[in-house]
Amino acid sequence: MKRKFLIPAFTVLLGGAMALRSDDKLFEMAKNIEIFVQAYKEVSGLYVDEINPTRAMRVGIEAMLKELDPYTVFYPEDMIEEYFTLNVGSYNGVGATFEKHHDKHIVTEVFEGSPADLAGIKPGDEVQKINGVDVRSRKPEEFGRLLKGQKGSKVQLSVLKFGEKKAQDLSLTRSDIKVNHVPHYGMVKGDVGYVQLTSFMNAQSGREIKKAITELKEKGMKSLILDLRGNPGGLLQLAVEINNLFLPKGLPVVEMRGRAADQNHKFQTTAPAWDEDMPLVVLIDSKSASASEIVSGTLQDYDRAVIIGQRTFGKGLVQITRDLPYNTQVKITTAKYYIPSGRCVQAIDYGHRNPDGSFPKLPDSLRTAFKTKAGRTVYDGAGIDPDIVTGKSEQSDYVKALVDQKLIFDYATIYYHTHKDSKPEEGFYLSDTEFKNFEAWLAKQKFTYESPEQKAIKALQKESLDLQKMKSSIEQLNKIAESNVQQLFQKNATEIRNLLELEILGRYHYQKAMKFVAFERDKDIQEALKVFASPDRYKALLKK
Repeated sequence: MKRKFLIPAFTVLLGGAMALRSDDKLFEMAKNIEIFVQAYKEVSGLYVDEINPTRAMRVGIEAMLKELDPYTVFYPEDMIEEYFTLNVGSYNGVGATFEKHHDKHIVTEVFEGSPADLAGIKPGDEVQKINGVDVRSRKPEEFGRLLKGQKGSKVQLSVLKFGEKKAQDLSLTRSDIKVNHVPHYGMVKGDVGYVQLTSFMNAQSGREIKKAITELKEKGMKSLILDLRGNPGGLLQLAVEINNLFLPKGLPVVEMRGRAADQNHKFQTTAPAWDEDMPLVVLIDSKSASASEIVSGTLQDYDRAVIIGQRTFGKGLVQITRDLPYNTQVKITTAKYYIPSGRCVQAIDYGHRNPDGSFPKLPDSLRTAFKTKAGRTVYDGAGIDPDIVTGKSEQSDYVKALVDQKLIFDYATIYYHTHKDSKPEEGFYLSDTEFKNFEAWLAKQKFTYESPEQKAIKALQKESLDLQKMKSSIEQLNKIAESNVQQLFQKNATEIRNLLELEILGRYHYQKAMKFVAFERDKDIQEALKVFASPDRYKALLKK
C-alpha cells in the first residue's frame, strides 16, 4: 500500500518523471527520492526518540551539498537574513556583529550610525538577554535568530558594558543596515591616490568606488592604488563595471562556461572608460578571491595595471541563487569563469577527492601558460600571480593564536576605555611604552600556544619505549622549545603591533580605521609608490 501511495505522489512532483523511464537520470532521481522518503517515514515512525522533521531534512540537504563544493549552500528560513548580509550587502538588524567568546556573546564590531551605535554599544560589551530571554547559554545561531527581525521592529537588549558590574536595558529599533564597501580613500603621497574596496556585494559598491576616484582626480590624483586585499568577491557584473573604469568600451572581460548551455555567458565593457591611461597598481593577497580575481586578472591580461602583493585565493566558480518553498533558498555553483587570456583561476578541483576525502589543489607543475595582450606569460589554475611579489601575507601560527583567543581584541577594548578622550588620528603609532604594557598584560593572561617543536616532543614522549632513559634529554628539549616560544613575541612584534593598532583604531573610527593607519609601514603600498616613482619601471613591468 505504501508503494501505491508514493509512486503517484512523486510522478506529480517530478512532472511525470516516473513515466520517463527512457531517461536514466530522471528515473534514478525519482527512484532515490522515493527511497529517501520511505526511509525517513520508517525511521520517523519507529525510532526510539522523537525526530524533528525540519532538522532531519536540513541535515540531509546539507550532507548532499557537502559532497559538492563549499559555495553550493542551502539557506533555511532562519538564515535568510545571513544570506542578504553575505550576498546583498545589507540586512535588517541592529548594526553590530557578535561572537561567542569565553561563553559570552561579545560585540566585536559596531557599524557607524547604526541602532547599536546610537545606543552606545561598543566592541567588548556583552549581550546577556534579548527580549527578556537569557542568551548566555545559547548557541550563536540561536542568539542570531532572537536578534533578527523586521525593519522598524523593537528589540530589547540587556547589555553588560565593559568594566561595569550591572547590565543596562536598552531598546533598539531594527533598521536597514548597509555595509560600506569603500571604507577608505584618499591621497597617499603627492599625486598618488588610494581606494580600498572590501567586497563586490552590491551595485552601491560600484557607485562608491567611482565617486571616490572622481573626487581624488579632482584633488590632483595622477596615479591610483586600488586595494583588493582581503576582498572575497561578490557580484560578477560589478567586477565587469569596475574593469570598465579603466578599460575602453567593447573589450571582453570574463566568460562563464557551465554544463548547461544557458549558463554560458560572455561579458564585456559597455561604456567608455573613466580613464584608460592613468598609471594603476592593484594590491592583492591570499584572501582576494572571485570578483577580485576577475578585476586584477583582467587588468593584468590587458597589461593595464601592475599587480602587487601575494598570489590570490583561486576561486573561479560562479554561483546563482534559486528560491525554494517556504522562504528558503539554495545557492548553486553553475559555471567556471575565464578571463580574457583564456585562463581560469580556479585552484581546487571540487569534482574529485583525494583518498583522505580532501580536495586536490592543482600543483604549479601542471599549470598552463597563457599570454597577456603584450605577450607576457601568465598561468591558470591557482589564482592570480602578482607582477611584484611582496612576501607571504599569512599570519604566523603564534599570531593566529593571539587573534583566535581574542587577546589583541581584548587589549584594544581596554585601551579604548582608558583613552576615550585621546582619539587617534592619521598616521597613528602605538608608543613603545604602550606596546610594552601590552606585552606585560599578555604575560598575565591564559594564553595557550604550542609550537611545532613542543608538539613533536609530546609525540616523542608518547612513542618512546623507555621514558626514564630519555627523561633528561626530553626535559632539555622542552626548555629549549619553551625558550623559543618566549622569543616569538619579539620575533612577530611588527605584525602584532600592526594588528593591535588597527584594532584600536577600529574602536574610534569604525570601518574607516584603515584611513588612520600609517602607510609608511605597509610594504605593498610602499612598493607601489616605488613603481609610480619610476615611469620606466612601470612601463617595463607591463611589457613582454
